[in-house]
Amino acid sequence: MNDFNLYFEIGFRHIADLKGYDHILFVMALCLRYEFTDWRKLLILVTAFTIGHSITLALSVFNLVSYSVKWIEFLIPVTIVLTTISNVFVKKFVFKSKFPLIYFLALFFGLVHGLGFSNYLKSLLGTDHSVVWQLLAFNIGLEAGQLIIVLCVLLISLVFTRILRCSRREYILYFSGGIFAVALQMAIERIP
Repeated sequence: MNDFNLYFEIGFRHIADLKGYDHILFVMALCLRYEFTDWRKLLILVTAFTIGHSITLALSVFNLVSYSVKWIEFLIPVTIVLTTISNVFVKKFVFKSKFPLIYFLALFFGLVHGLGFSNYLKSLLGTDHSVVWQLLAFNIGLEAGQLIIVLCVLLISLVFTRILRCSRREYILYFSGGIFAVALQMAIERIP
């Protein structure tokens, strides 16, 4: 059980680390368009990201995929930029589709983000071939960290849209613009 707790904590810290704020920005950008009443959709959304993240972590740990670290470090902020741009196109807040495009973007972008952490996780796991338990613990910790970020975004949304009476559209544009600026700067700094 010690291993489980250790890898749970590593997963949680990975997503909620203020020094690695690119993950926080990504989850924030994903969640801006939702409110508390959309909690089921948000759960599916962040779980799609975790699934993508898990797939590439596993593929990398088992040496089934190789990639350029420099390109992944560049692509991570690009995923944030693209997510914020997608937020600009949200005008109506009725999500009719059972599986909207943003779910698939979260899954795909999770694949990219998973590669960004895989080298570090591989070094922690070493040559142990029974890593399934550790990967599971890491990803559960990741999901728990994401859910805390989601809760914070929902609370911020509540303050701006209900208490301060900003329109949801203005709120989304304002925060997406700020996240876009930070992510674009990160992408420019990381061009391979």
